[in-house]
Amino acid sequence: MTGTAAHPANDPHDPHDPQDPCPRAIELYERALREGGIGRRDAASLPCLVESGLLGPARQDPTRLTPVPPALVLHRLLRAAGDRVLKQRRHSARLAEAFAPLTRIGGRSVTGVDRSPAIRVVSGTGRINEAITGAMAGAVSELLCVQPNLHYSDSRGAAAQAVAMDRDQALLDRGGRIRTLYQHTQRQMPLVLARYEQLSGDAEARSLDEVTDRLIVVDRDVAFVPAGADGTVALEVRHPALVEFLAATFDRLWWQATPLYPQIVHRPSLNGVTPRQRAIAGLLVEGHTDAVIADRLGMNIRTARVHIAKLAATLGSESRAQLGYLIGRSGILDREA
Repeated sequence: MTGTAAHPANDPHDPHDPQDPCPRAIELYERALREGGIGRRDAASLPCLVESGLLGPARQDPTRLTPVPPALVLHRLLRAAGDRVLKQRRHSARLAEAFAPLTRIGGRSVTGVDRSPAIRVVSGTGRINEAITGAMAGAVSELLCVQPNLHYSDSRGAAAQAVAMDRDQALLDRGGRIRTLYQHTQRQMPLVLARYEQLSGDAEARSLDEVTDRLIVVDRDVAFVPAGADGTVALEVRHPALVEFLAATFDRLWWQATPLYPQIVHRPSLNGVTPRQRAIAGLLVEGHTDAVIADRLGMNIRTARVHIAKLAATLGSESRAQLGYLIGRSGILDREA
């Protein structure tokens, strides 16, 4: 009865979460954007306009409301949604931890309880792809990926990519999203952008100079990481704390990365030093060899040496020892790339 009194039947604005503006509020917000504002009386029947931060008081006229920039509103609402999701996931992890000891009574497993191991070793590329596909089949929220290197040249790589395209598109069709991290060296690969142009939905890619080894996180419930250098053995991780740790690591890398798709952000040069040469400079001053630098930045050693030579020419260095000194003196590692 109290709810009925607070929200009469003739109230056209049904109660809902202020962080999820109703269609009528969005429509009036659009009008405010086009007209530069609306009167307070027009917004009186839609309290979520103000509660969700779509509109704010006008400085010059107390009878009017002005629209908050859409980009700012979107960022605020997405952050609030992310916080709610994170809170629910932490709650789920606490429940799983609390009930784990109860799944065994008197040393015997309770009938019907899921006994999937927290960590499972999967051997063979075929079985690894089957495990990933199985996890993706029930995914509804998101897929997080780190792809340090792409191999399309051989038949095995091409077949794996075809399978990945099908399961990725299926997730997007269910309303999920995909976030992928690559190395900067793959920004120039046409096949990378072509892959995303074939996908339809909320798919986004960014890149870094260095990334972790391959990582796949599905709905923040299960993760896959390599267990060998040749990629034929993987670990399927289902322990909530470990999966959350891997997802948090991805999130930190993601916010440091440079957008690649759907919007490309070009990285600027600094005093003639390109971003790639700056990354090489950082590894040079740490004392790494050309081979290590090439491996960490995802390029062949010949390309690495070409960039080192160009960096030396830009800084006026005549020797490897002098190059390290000039890098430190130039200050290029102290600036934002």
